[in-house]
Amino acid sequence: MKNALKKIANVLGYIYGYGIMICLFAGGLTFLGYVVALCIGGETATQICTVIYKKIFPVIIYASTLTVLLGIVKMYLSGEVALTIEKKKKKAKEKREKANSKKQADDAKQ
Repeated sequence: MKNALKKIANVLGYIYGYGIMICLFAGGLTFLGYVVALCIGGETATQICTVIYKKIFPVIIYASTLTVLLGIVKMYLSGEVALTIEKKKKKAKEKREKANSKKQADDAKQ
C-alpha cells in the first residue's frame, strides 16, 4: 500500500511541477501581451487587454488552482509536513543543542 502511495505521489509531483511551470509561463505570456498592447495603443490595445483579462486569466487561475491542489494531495500522500510549525521548532532545538555542545567542547579544551 505504501509503495502504491509513493508511486501516486511521485506521478502527482511530476504533474504538479510541470503544471506550475506551464501556468507561470502562461502568466509571463499575458504580461508580454499587455506590453504589446501598450506599444500598439488605441482600440486594438483595448481589445487585446480585454481578451487577456476575460478569456485567458480565468483559465490560468483555474489551472493553477487545480495544480496547487494536486501538489497538496501529493504532500499528503507522501507524508510531507512542510507547512507545520513543529518542524521549524525541531530544527531550532537541534541548532541550539549543537551550539551548546560545541560551546562545551570549546570550554573543555581551555
